[in-house]
Amino acid sequence: MKILLVKPKARLQTIRKLGNLIFLEPLELGYVAAAVPEGHSVEILDLRLARNPERVLRAKLKETQPDIIGISGYTHEVTKVIELAGLIRKCNPASKIVVGGHHATVLPGDFNLPAIDAIVRGEGCAPFRRIVQNLEKGENLDGIENVMVPGEDWSTETAEDLPLYPAPDTLPEPRRDLWKPEAYRCFWPTMKHPQWQTIFPQTALLRTSFGCFMNCNFCVIPLLSRRTHMPRDPEKVVDELEKIPQDHVYFCDDETFIDPVHVKAIAETIQRRGIQKRYFAWARSTTVNRHPELFKLWREIGLDCVFLGMEAATNEQLDRMDKHSTIEENQKAHQALIDMEIAVQAAFMVNANYTEQDFDTLCSYIEKIPPAQVTSTVFTPSPGSTAWHEEKDNYVCHPYDLHDCMHPLTKTTIPLRKFYRNFSRVAEIGGKRNPLRNPQTRMLPPDIFRIIRAVSGYSNALKNAWKDF
Repeated sequence: MKILLVKPKARLQTIRKLGNLIFLEPLELGYVAAAVPEGHSVEILDLRLARNPERVLRAKLKETQPDIIGISGYTHEVTKVIELAGLIRKCNPASKIVVGGHHATVLPGDFNLPAIDAIVRGEGCAPFRRIVQNLEKGENLDGIENVMVPGEDWSTETAEDLPLYPAPDTLPEPRRDLWKPEAYRCFWPTMKHPQWQTIFPQTALLRTSFGCFMNCNFCVIPLLSRRTHMPRDPEKVVDELEKIPQDHVYFCDDETFIDPVHVKAIAETIQRRGIQKRYFAWARSTTVNRHPELFKLWREIGLDCVFLGMEAATNEQLDRMDKHSTIEENQKAHQALIDMEIAVQAAFMVNANYTEQDFDTLCSYIEKIPPAQVTSTVFTPSPGSTAWHEEKDNYVCHPYDLHDCMHPLTKTTIPLRKFYRNFSRVAEIGGKRNPLRNPQTRMLPPDIFRIIRAVSGYSNALKNAWKDF
């Protein structure tokens, strides 16, 4: 059988423009492709790369006439996934259409539609493999674990029961051969940028673990993982790392450093094998403060930047998010990483209830922090999270179409246009804190042009985001 796996192109300009700064490979589809049994052909179609995604999809459908088409999507892509399923059903009525991804896992009922043949929940490898096997034999798709079939027999009770993660080491290595690595790049923060080297290197994604045992109220991962952290075998992680052709690797774990013993074992294995790459990872401030020696070790083997979810400028705001950290801990961790010459991506979240004084407080705080690549988002709870259930009755817009962490879902305290003017101000002030603004940094001329164009495009999208409502 012929199988086509599709990655949608986002509708919102905020996401599209952000793609000029960070545009990462469709790793989730690489995993699903790796699970396809031998004897079947599989392709990945990343519509994010297309100027006219619908036209490209139609052409691919006509050219390949796939038997099975899988579509993966996040919450902000729900409408787009449904539109693509309808287009596929019209163009290729005999094809089986399978939907998966984060949103399908938590709220599968949104895809209980005639155009869709099956909904995969959770990690998609084993369920999708069974789907292919059943269809090859001419069997129906009922009874496959973590697969729901739309129709009259739909079970709301089953839909509300979240699937379990599989053992991490049961997953195959993703099919990285199904996309062109040069298409995927990331703005790469460093404290001391190598002179005349690109700041937009080709970047690979790598998972070392699943899950998180924290309980931040805006995040659904602790619920999906039952507040457990499931690490992969360090040897297998490094086996996969060795096969990655790119020199820059972005760890896409839910929380890379949450298990110090595990991540130390990975570092020591990398060190023992003499692998020379550059790394970007996420960590909690509390982990940095408790285990500074661990980050020193990772710095020695190539860790360039750590994403710290600082989130807010006051402890009161952090407490409301159930972050289990303080401003003082954030500041200590930030300075510790800077002292190790590890760049920090400092992430902050503004809330719909922010007043101008709240924005002033945040801007003042950002102006005083050590150098960092500052990113700012709007507090946007994941479907299924504690905060989602608390706020969903108060949403003033379609909670899916604007679910990009750049649009407030509840009514803002100040007028919407004023909210976005202040939100844009946070981004502009944050941009001035970037360590790459050091006058001694020497960048390639094409990179200078690209960063100016990317930042300008993203800034304009942010200022005009109020028009999306």
